[in-house]
Amino acid sequence: MGKDSKRKFITHSGLSIDQVYTPSILDRMGYQYEKDLGAPGEYPFTRGITPGMYRENPWLMGQYSGFGSAEEANQRFKDLLEKGTTALTVALDLPTQMGYDSDNPLVQGEVGRVGVAIDSLKDLEDLFNGISLSKIRNISCIANAISPVMLSMFILLGEKQGLSPKEYTVYLQNDILKEFSARGTYIFPPGPSLKLSVDVSEYCTRYLPQYNTISFCGYHFREAGCNAFQELAFTLANAIAYIDEALKRGLQIDSFAKSLTVFLGSGMEILEEVAKFRAMRKLWAKVMKERFNAKDPESLKITIRAYTCGSNLTRQQPLNNIVRATLEAIAAIFGGVQFLTVSSMDEAYAIPTEESQSLALRTQQIIYHESGIAKTADPLGGSYYLEFLTKEIENRAWNYLNRILAIGGATYALETGFIQGEMAHSAYEQQKRMESGEQVIVGVNRYAEAKDVEFKNFFKVNPESEKKQIERLNQVRQKRDNQKVKGRLERVKRSAMNGENMVYSIMEAVKEYATIGEICTQLRQVYGEAKMRGFF
Repeated sequence: MGKDSKRKFITHSGLSIDQVYTPSILDRMGYQYEKDLGAPGEYPFTRGITPGMYRENPWLMGQYSGFGSAEEANQRFKDLLEKGTTALTVALDLPTQMGYDSDNPLVQGEVGRVGVAIDSLKDLEDLFNGISLSKIRNISCIANAISPVMLSMFILLGEKQGLSPKEYTVYLQNDILKEFSARGTYIFPPGPSLKLSVDVSEYCTRYLPQYNTISFCGYHFREAGCNAFQELAFTLANAIAYIDEALKRGLQIDSFAKSLTVFLGSGMEILEEVAKFRAMRKLWAKVMKERFNAKDPESLKITIRAYTCGSNLTRQQPLNNIVRATLEAIAAIFGGVQFLTVSSMDEAYAIPTEESQSLALRTQQIIYHESGIAKTADPLGGSYYLEFLTKEIENRAWNYLNRILAIGGATYALETGFIQGEMAHSAYEQQKRMESGEQVIVGVNRYAEAKDVEFKNFFKVNPESEKKQIERLNQVRQKRDNQKVKGRLERVKRSAMNGENMVYSIMEAVKEYATIGEICTQLRQVYGEAKMRGFF
């Protein structure tokens, strides 16, 4: 025991850890094998949503990519597909996510910096030039405030490629509520923002049921400082808000529940993260069954998308990030996720290089083919410690969720600053543990070196990219029928004023090559812009 005999051991989320775990600990928690664990593919899906899990299908091995112009990003996409990635997530630059065109003076210097610039349908056509949407198992897009526009673009791109909508699937994040507290790429106030998100869900439920309409995103809560059970509680609270709004429109829960997913972070505390993913499946099944009275067994299963936590990567001793990303990937896979993206070792510096992104993909492939993890479902199930963590996280997340619902739900908790305050407190506690050395970050607060090894060839966006993107945007405006575009934009504004589902009028405008900035200008005139007050 030595000097650590009186040391307090806790998880990254602050849960106390005993020296050893036995069946008696689970008995005291009221743990029941059939109720809390069961079999893979059976309610409450703790052990996975299908009986064979990865024996039946490997998880989707995704990469989050995009930078500069559509032509530049197109080459990276082709390289990743050639190397075996089975899913692509399109990273959009901040101007695109915020509804501004690349020539807007407000976004000077940001075009193509943290993602690819998409001003009009022409850019998406160039982005997927030579890449058939039908050849990719999963196409994702981090579109939230602009989700109706990106949905329209992907539908029209499919038509231009001569594809039926049933021949490919698009996964839109479309979770705007978390942007107000955890990420910041919102445009309109919470009310209209929620409406636009559910417009997309409603449209896809009626015409494109194979699309993923919303991916409830806890990842950004986690990256902003939440602990594991807050991540689940805030994610579920937002999910309930979206589902309630959809039900108000007359949709039936079993008509769209199967198209919903959650997106969670995978952090460094391996067993806590495994327990978190397992607890999410239990909580989702419970909410769908008890709150929404879902009848279809498929509605009770939740597809989990995961991304290893980029905030855990360090500029100091950056090669250590390969180890961190690998451990976080293993946690997600032990946790039974269906989709995984692994961070690249140089993300603490810039957009990943082609080489580092290739290594991140190879990490997943090595784990799947060489480690043996995928040979059985829920291989860690039955560990006393893991079952304790799963039950504890489930209980704490459930209590947190009920607190949010009791004060009025996710939107009210957001507008009053409850979520932001809870998240800030958690982040503060984590920062204190790191600064005191209680939480060790190798190479940062322990084992630091006088002279750190730095990357010499990290990725740099071509300084000419922004200028060329603006030139392409001007060419689109010159070639299109601007009289038609004007009429379509006026129709967008009328639809917004009349409270209609906005997908229809936006799609008409996108088809004529109206830009994202032009469409969002019309919506700003009707909805206004969010002016979130300070909470802290």
